[in-house]
Order: sequence, then C-alpha cells, then structure tokens
Amino acid sequence: MTTFILFIHIISCILLILIVLLQTGKGADMGASFGSASGGQSLFGGAGPATALSKITTVVAIVFMLTSLTMAYTSGHKSSQTIMPATSSSTVNESAKDDVKPSDENTTTANSEKQESSEQDKKTNQ
Repeated sequence: MTTFILFIHIISCILLILIVLLQTGKGADMGASFGSASGGQSLFGGAGPATALSKITTVVAIVFMLTSLTMAYTSGHKSSQTIMPATSSSTVNESAKDDVKPSDENTTTANSEKQESSEQDKKTNQ
C-alpha cells in the first residue's frame, strides 16, 4: 500500500511541475495591465473562466497534498505486525545457552594459566 501511494505521489509531483511550467503567468501581459495595447484586464483583476490547465493543476495539487498527508501519517504510525513467527524469549535464550558451551580444552588451559600467573605473583611478592 505504501509503495502504491509513493508511486502516485511521484507521478503527481512530476505532473504538477510540468503543468505549472506549461501555464503562462499573470505577469506575461504586464504591459496590457498598465494601460497599453489591449484594455479590459488589470494586474489583479478578474481572470475570467478557468482554463482546462488550471483545473487539471487544481486536481493534481489536491492529489499531491493528499498523498503527502497520507505518507506523513503512515510514517508516524508504523504497524506492529510482522511476518516472523512468534517465539518466546525463553526458547531463544535456552537455545543460545546450548550453542555457547565452552570446550573442556579451553577451560583447562585457562585454569592452568591462572594458576601459573598466581604462582608468579607469589614469587614476586616474596
């Protein structure tokens, strides 16, 4: 579901950029708004009926905002569902203890080294 929303969000983002770049700005007829050439339109006056491009821009902008809000909500509310099977921690701990048994050879070597070091300490102290 999140992948689908992200896909729609990216498509709407690209469409919104392209549609806005295709439109002419209100400042394109700047000379006309100050009284030269054609009259009737002022800089901040009535824009007339909405063109098809402005209607499409509105729809794509709404889709972009909805997908943005949806992704923000889902990123803050992660689901606690998992595909991993439920295991108890005691089962995991017991299996880990069985795997980490020291070998007898290592323990006897460590014990003999401790005895040798304690004997050397006694000799140096005397």
